[in-house]
Amino acid sequence: MRAVASTPFWLDDPGRPDPEPPLITGTRADLVVVGGGFTGLWTALRAKERDPDRDVLLLEGAWIGWAASGRNGGFIDASLTHGRSNGELHLPAEVDRLDALGLATLDGLQEAVGRYGWDCAFERTGGLSVATEAYQVDQLRGEPGFLDTAAVRAQVDSPTYLAGVWTRDDTALVNPARLCWEMKRTCLELGVRIAEHTAVRGISSTAHDVVLRTAGGDVHARRVALGTNVFPALLQRYRWHTIPVYDYALVTEPLSGEQLAAIGWRNRQGIGDLGNRFHYYRRTADDRVLFGGYDAVYHYGRRLSAEYDQNPASFRTLAAHFQQTFPQLEGVRFTHAWGGAIDTCTRFFPFFGTGHGGRVAHVAGYTGLGVGMTRFAADVLLDLLAREEEGPTELTELELVRTPPVPFPPEPLAWGGVEVTTRSLDHADRNEGQRNVWLRTLDRLGLGFDS
Repeated sequence: MRAVASTPFWLDDPGRPDPEPPLITGTRADLVVVGGGFTGLWTALRAKERDPDRDVLLLEGAWIGWAASGRNGGFIDASLTHGRSNGELHLPAEVDRLDALGLATLDGLQEAVGRYGWDCAFERTGGLSVATEAYQVDQLRGEPGFLDTAAVRAQVDSPTYLAGVWTRDDTALVNPARLCWEMKRTCLELGVRIAEHTAVRGISSTAHDVVLRTAGGDVHARRVALGTNVFPALLQRYRWHTIPVYDYALVTEPLSGEQLAAIGWRNRQGIGDLGNRFHYYRRTADDRVLFGGYDAVYHYGRRLSAEYDQNPASFRTLAAHFQQTFPQLEGVRFTHAWGGAIDTCTRFFPFFGTGHGGRVAHVAGYTGLGVGMTRFAADVLLDLLAREEEGPTELTELELVRTPPVPFPPEPLAWGGVEVTTRSLDHADRNEGQRNVWLRTLDRLGLGFDS
């Protein structure tokens, strides 16, 4: 492929706000939020909505929205459990309630976009799941919104589509970087103090305060919410519970009217196929196509590095798959190609925890579905931090909140397990979905996942 910009498409925006100054001296706050992605922004915002007089300080190690929150596909999924089937596997007694809470979370996010006037290209399009192999058609048949070959191709015309399901209410699309920046603007307007380029290097506590160590000085807080996600947990007990997995995406140049007519897609749904190694794709506000997924790359030792954000082999694979999906768009140029790390846990949806006598709350493990669930997570974090004084709430009593996933093993077992699982999922995709002994064993242990 021709040379393209390595900056994530959403972040390659001249409207990106200037960062707030870093912390240069010690300070104190009622609530300190660590992390300037969706988790941290929602937590700071919701804290001020609950109590406008609360002194809230948000600390971000780089700049707002620069990591996963600003470089994902911009899908807002209502599911809190990475799909209902995964919820039934892990939390069967709770899945109906979690589905309802997930839809309420998406409704609340949409309401906030309207109430605060956020310019973030929010559109509640619904999601289109497509079968591209014959055996996948039976997985969709009988589902509400089932579309046969002619019907699904009338929605989006790809010769690879054999069937589909359009769920109308559970998926929205957004420009994720602009959502971050608009949330930052609103946080500042509500009185949240924000310090960017202020990394937290350590955490400790005294009889009265939690103490966060930064290069600019110590920060003392009554309560602390941690939203560092893919980065090493500041609470040591949770460092084995996630691994970073790199995901990749391409974006095309804007499509012409003729090119758009060739593929249809008038209803602008977010699309995902049914492979274990699946693709996700969507139209942007300026009529580009974002095409991502398939490869999920883990580097030995849980390593994170900016050099992993570029992966020419994955980009070539995605470009070839894009051409197979939309041969009508032959010759369309890609303008951006990038990657980023996803915080993955063994149950594929977030887990929560506390430390320092309940004065610190932690969440991680979104596994690619954090754009929507972070709003729910913010409410959980705030309820956990208030539990000692105000008692339990419906959210803190959820099994999802009370039970952690199985941690990943140390190396080389973690790397070996990921490699075997990736190869097994690829084999299943090539053999009519048949799961081998390894995948069936993971299923029995509650560690399997069929996307």
